[in-house]
This record gives sequence, C-alpha cells and structure tokens, in this order.
Amino acid sequence: MALLEKKVALVYGAGGPVGGAVARAFAREGAKVFLSGRSFESLDPVADRIRAAGGTAETDRVDALDEQAVDLYVDAVAERAGRIDISFNLISYGDVQAPLMEISAEDFLRPVATATRTHFLTTRAAARHMIPRGTGVVLAFGGSGPHTLPELGGFKVALDALEGQRRQWASELGRHGIRFVTLKTGGVPETIPEGFPGRTEMVAGLERASLLKWTATLADVGHVAAFVASDRARTMTAATVNISCGAIMDY
Repeated sequence: MALLEKKVALVYGAGGPVGGAVARAFAREGAKVFLSGRSFESLDPVADRIRAAGGTAETDRVDALDEQAVDLYVDAVAERAGRIDISFNLISYGDVQAPLMEISAEDFLRPVATATRTHFLTTRAAARHMIPRGTGVVLAFGGSGPHTLPELGGFKVALDALEGQRRQWASELGRHGIRFVTLKTGGVPETIPEGFPGRTEMVAGLERASLLKWTATLADVGHVAAFVASDRARTMTAATVNISCGAIMDY
C-alpha cells in the first residue's frame, strides 16, 4: 500500500520548486493533494503533472498571510474532502540576504513576520479539523540550529523563530495525536534558476559544505516529506529531520 493512501494533504506554496516536488511525492504515495498559492499560473502545471501520473490534485489561489482567506480555504477543503491529514507550508518569506548593516529594518523583519504569521495561521486552521479526529501532521521546511552564516539578513532569525513555534505547537497538539516536524536541508541546487548570476559558484559551495559531497535533490525532499507525513513516522514529533547531507550538524 502507498504511504499516504486515502490521506488529504494541503500544500501551500505548491507552485514553487520545493512545494511542487512535495506535492508530487504526496500524490505519488496516494494522497489527494490540495495545492494553493498566489497564482494559478504556477499551480496548474504542478496539478497537471500529478493528474497525468494518475494522481488527484485541486488548485486554489490563497494568500497564506491572510487570516480569513486561510480559514475559509481550509474549512472548504475539509468540507469537500471530509478530512485534513497533512498541512505543509512552503511559501517564500521575501527575505533579503545581505549584511545586517546594509539592510533596512523592514527588510530584516519581513521574513521573521512572514514565517511566523503564515505558519501560525495555516497550522491553527488545520488543527481545528485534526483535533476532533485525534490525528494529523503539520510539516515545515527550513530548519535551524545554533550555527549560522554571515549575510543572511533576517532569514536565519526567521527560521529560529519558526523552530520555536514548532516546539510550541507540538507541545500543545501532541495530546490530540497531532505531530509537527520540520525538514531541513543545506540547500537544494535545483531551486537556483539556470543562468542565475553566480549559480555555478553557489552550487559548488553547497557541495563543499556537504560531508557527503553531494546535496539533496528536490526528489529527495519529496521522498522524505512523504515518509515523515505517513503513519510509518508516527513516533516523530517536535523534531527536525536533517536531509542536509551533513552540511548542517545536529547537536
């Protein structure tokens, strides 16, 4: 049996490279996936690939920072599908990665506010439907740790704040059978567009940082996400899953 047979999964930011890869992996493992983002232009190709492979996907345009929009969307999905098993938020944070001394307060705070607000809203909306059933999985992407690198602006601070939220949600939702797990990589080269200035050097840097001398692929992220979202990972919560190939060491 497929890992996610008969599961209902919400994927926010599904039009992006990572979101699309996760959505395809969920569908491949049997989940009915609901894809949301700001534009049907980015969502429809993902849904088309899923349907062409025999999966089930629906798309909706949703602003994952809008409280009312998120609540209405999740309620509507729950009514159509009858349940919500998985919620994975992969929207971008609008971060400006540059030295702190060279960015504005607005640029510094934007990713922190975006990350914490969107994950709070989408987790709360899903949990309302998961709690009565006593089961569910919430996933986040990015991860954190005590180490950092220079010139990341507010991005690393946003990830640190998100990890604090993960621990808080996990501690409150655990008694209802709901898990919360973060996936973290050391960077996925496929997310860097071809022709992007400095791409070759960036990819080489990611590979050098890896203990294995290779990096996670989008397919790797999808495979791991599907496993963590499945009942085979039922013992995992309040945790990060490290798929950084050793670029990020756990303590």
